[in-house]
Amino acid sequence: MRAILIAAKELKFAKTRLGRLPERERELLAHAMFRDVLDAAMNFKTADCVAVVTSDGELLDLARGAGAVAIDERYPRGLNAAVAMATNQLINAGVTTLCTLLSDTPLVTAADIDRVFAALCAERGVVLAPSRDARGTNIILRRPAGVIPTRFGKRSLALHRLECERLGLPCEVLHLPGPAMDLDEVSDLGDFISVARTTHTLAELSRFELALS
Repeated sequence: MRAILIAAKELKFAKTRLGRLPERERELLAHAMFRDVLDAAMNFKTADCVAVVTSDGELLDLARGAGAVAIDERYPRGLNAAVAMATNQLINAGVTTLCTLLSDTPLVTAADIDRVFAALCAERGVVLAPSRDARGTNIILRRPAGVIPTRFGKRSLALHRLECERLGLPCEVLHLPGPAMDLDEVSDLGDFISVARTTHTLAELSRFELALS
């Protein structure tokens, strides 16, 4: 059974590094990015289920409305703890292959997700799609679903690869321009606008009227 898991922070805690934006605008931007990632996941038609883990009630309602499984984190546990909790729940539901997406990668598409699944040929293994700086991990596919714990954060790409090496697991690193672009810094917003197609995120940014230089 194949599943997609989207991990999202509570809106009020999201994108705090975008300190130049007022709090409400950061929340609206995080909301828009989540919608783009959720759309991509729901448009990937060969997954058996799509799940969202968050402690944000509004995002849980959006997930349910789209037909995704809503996993209530109850309180902010931290990204890796939330993913671990959701992974265990999905394993108990029969999921064997799990693709985890982060909610701040609004250029991800169903085609990107398809390429990640296609890159895993062995019965056991991991596929990693790194961030633009090739240090972080923006997508991780695991089979079996809990074969390694996630290490999202600084140097996560290296940590994931080291864990695979330690366990003798095949590990494929797949460089995908869309998923690589996460929006963490104000400078990222300008880069995003220069390449973005029509998305909820682009529509939200167009309302901000910021000087992004």
